[in-house]
Amino acid sequence: MIPGFIDTQRAAATVLAFFATYFIALTIGRFLKRRAGVPLGLAFQIFCLALAFYTGMRVYGVRADLGNHVGAVLVLLSTAIVVALIDRYVWDAYFERRKQTPIPKLLREMAALLIFLIALLIVLSVGYHAERELKGLLAGSGIAALILGFAGQNLLGGLVAGITLQISRPYRVGDWLRVGDNYGEVMEINWRATRLRTNDNIYVEVPNNEIIKQTIINLHYPSGLHAMRMRIGVDYKVPPNRVKDALFRAANNAENVVKDPRPKIFVVDFGESAVTYEVKYYINNHALFNEASDAIRTNIWYELKREKIPIPFPIRTLQFDRRRAKPVQEGEDEARAILRGEQLFQCLSDAQIDNLLARSRLNHFGRGERLIEEGASGDSMFVLLRGTANVSVSKNGAAIRVGSLHSGDCFGEMSLLTGERRTATVRADGDCYVLEISKPVMGEVIRQSPECLNQLSELLAKRKLETEGIIKDARESQTETAKQREYSASFLRRLRTFFEL
Repeated sequence: MIPGFIDTQRAAATVLAFFATYFIALTIGRFLKRRAGVPLGLAFQIFCLALAFYTGMRVYGVRADLGNHVGAVLVLLSTAIVVALIDRYVWDAYFERRKQTPIPKLLREMAALLIFLIALLIVLSVGYHAERELKGLLAGSGIAALILGFAGQNLLGGLVAGITLQISRPYRVGDWLRVGDNYGEVMEINWRATRLRTNDNIYVEVPNNEIIKQTIINLHYPSGLHAMRMRIGVDYKVPPNRVKDALFRAANNAENVVKDPRPKIFVVDFGESAVTYEVKYYINNHALFNEASDAIRTNIWYELKREKIPIPFPIRTLQFDRRRAKPVQEGEDEARAILRGEQLFQCLSDAQIDNLLARSRLNHFGRGERLIEEGASGDSMFVLLRGTANVSVSKNGAAIRVGSLHSGDCFGEMSLLTGERRTATVRADGDCYVLEISKPVMGEVIRQSPECLNQLSELLAKRKLETEGIIKDARESQTETAKQREYSASFLRRLRTFFEL
């Protein structure tokens, strides 16, 4: 064959191999980018040119050192494709989509750097036969690597801990954690640290290599429902069951406290000056911890005040018990004036009213507390001395407000005189000061003045008729009179039975 013709064929084959390789590689890259979403950029286009150039050189028959250089560049550029495939199918598809585990950007970059270093070592050892030089380099850099290792152990430890937390996922953003003595909401989890926000809106960063060494209590896993506890000291003289009942009512009626499971009360210690009780209550969101604790402590103060259960000072006291006249309680003068104007008590003398006041209880109720509850049993009535209260009834599962009470109003008299269940719920609109008259106190007064029975029965019958709306129709006066007599007789029998007269 003619040498010039052979050179022409070789050149044509080289050009054809160059363009065919370039366009085939570019087509594959575009397919991976558009269909599979693999992020390929400028490095891939340079890789396609290097691959086409290397293929053309092989077809042309070049075996010079230039081929080794081009091959080395080709291997190094191929790492960009490997990194892009790992990003798409390992980090994004497997971890983030399938495992729902976000991978930090630093971890991706370190994995890419490791792949590049491996490719570089392969090129140096295989393409350039630099095993001896590499061994000398590694041996000579041993001391430097050791120093860098010690210097970067905290950084590396934080990175490894961050990866562990991302994979095991003991907590997520939005969870409330207890780490040591700190409570905080998880705001951010990165490769180095976990950022928490406390109830005081203070941000705390805990290094990941420190947080994994401690016991992590996740208050939001598997749900946000969790128990909290508080302690209070109460006087030794008060029976524990009475204290437990009072503390339970205080905790159960507090805002932001879950009704189911119900609060529990425990006796946990007998201290120097008080018996220590623990209130265990449940909340759904630890962000409401301060509000729930405040509501419970506030309710405890009012409840113990009403029950006359003292909270002792943490000191030792010397008590002298001397007989003396009973002091006048605050509000007795107000209560006396109100009772004197109330029709229920007009049949009583001043001495009887004074006796009734002396044996009745004056109580404090806090804002939002229930004075009486609809459907509950009761044998007492109340006189509102100070404050205001709302009256509501239940209908179709909802509380409907039907009125309000103010200073001087009386309520609950039907339960006091007949033992009927409460027909409405009365809730304090603010701090209220009330007088409570119980059945035994009222019974003693009635026994001393049996002539009051007829007047009380007629008054109760009249109020029942007003409730039914009968006396509002003047045309039904005969029906009203008959009903009045019927109800009066019925209430008279009930009064005698209820007070055992």
